[in-house]
Amino acid sequence: MFEKLKLEQLNRLDLEGFKKAEKKPVVLVLDNIRSMNNIGSIFRTSDGFGIKKLFLCGITAIPPHRDIHKTALGAENSIDWSYHKSVAEVCIDLKKEGYLIAAVEQVKNSVALNEFNVSKEQALALVLGNEVDGVSQEVIDLCDYCIEIPQFGTKHSFNVSVCAGIVMWELVGKQTSK
Repeated sequence: MFEKLKLEQLNRLDLEGFKKAEKKPVVLVLDNIRSMNNIGSIFRTSDGFGIKKLFLCGITAIPPHRDIHKTALGAENSIDWSYHKSVAEVCIDLKKEGYLIAAVEQVKNSVALNEFNVSKEQALALVLGNEVDGVSQEVIDLCDYCIEIPQFGTKHSFNVSVCAGIVMWELVGKQTSK
């Protein structure tokens, strides 16, 4: 029989415990995300998957803001983040630190998400693009990979926060299972 659990039964870390906990070697780079609800949702999903850090770039809004908080529900305080004007400079710096850079974008020669594999130890930076324009070509040119989520309907893309959740689920799951 199923019985819904109460919050105290979920055994979640508190803010201090989460900050100290080991994170996945995965960071997200947000390339000019315009919706604060999407930004907040990405914060919250990143918290759920134990993502190391978010890089908020270009026009991407930064906390504190009530519209980000509305969907982040406090995750803007648990996830490490920083703001940078240039997405390209963040990618270049992350490459120098040993990160593999992968844009989530529909491009020629992309790798299907379910076929993309990276070792558990490999530091990975996932670039998520603007709701209308996607990841800029300038940033795509800096990437080691471009990952595409297979789709089977009439629409050409997923909402960026949904896309982030799908990609984190798949990649963090692969890292956790190895």
